[in-house]
Amino acid sequence: MSPKFQILSSLKEYSLKENARQFLLSLLATTVSIALTFGTAAIIDDYKKEQDKHEIVMMVIYDMYCTLQQIEQVDSNIREAMDLQLQISKDTTTFDELRFQLIHKTPSISFTETTEHIFSSSIETINTVDNLLFTQNVAEFYLARKQYASAICDTLINSISIERPFNSLKRTLDFDLSWYAMASQGFFSQMQEQYDQCKQMMDISDDEINAYWKRRKHIEENSAGRKNTETFDKIIELQQEIQENAERLNLE
Repeated sequence: MSPKFQILSSLKEYSLKENARQFLLSLLATTVSIALTFGTAAIIDDYKKEQDKHEIVMMVIYDMYCTLQQIEQVDSNIREAMDLQLQISKDTTTFDELRFQLIHKTPSISFTETTEHIFSSSIETINTVDNLLFTQNVAEFYLARKQYASAICDTLINSISIERPFNSLKRTLDFDLSWYAMASQGFFSQMQEQYDQCKQMMDISDDEINAYWKRRKHIEENSAGRKNTETFDKIIELQQEIQENAERLNLE
């Protein structure tokens, strides 16, 4: 074989190898690029889902926390009312003074149901949380909340409205609050247990709840402050315009 032919054969072989190497490198680069693109997208998607899940869970847990605070206040009011009854029974001369305090201890409760509607009305929200036991506990908690408002607060307010127990000494002392106190405590214990279970299931700490509560309170206060300021400014402007018009009329 002539030297020229050997050189040409070597160059041809090198060229084929180089083309094959370039092709493999290009294929590898394309494969890595696709894997990185889809892998990164999957990571971002998973991260967003976890963020959404955590936000939904915190919103629900916070709503449960606020509900328990309200129920605890009603429970406390009922017990304080019983203490006032006891004081009156020991010293009837305090009736006129303490019966007005009894009236103010009448439980009044209004639950904000926005979070409940958001959580319960969307299958997408439930799928995002992706925990059937948590969903069941939350549903039972909200059902108990409705029952509490009806069985304790509404019933007691209706009884006071009909019987008017604080109009006389005898009626005040005859008015039995013990059933309401025991029922309220029963509801509270059951709902507290469901709340604790939900926290445990989703690994939510008290520190996280406190931080979320502070953040929500800050947002709500700032929002309310801006709205009040805007409303007050409009009222002042309206009053100034009324006065200016009145002055122009020069009324006697």
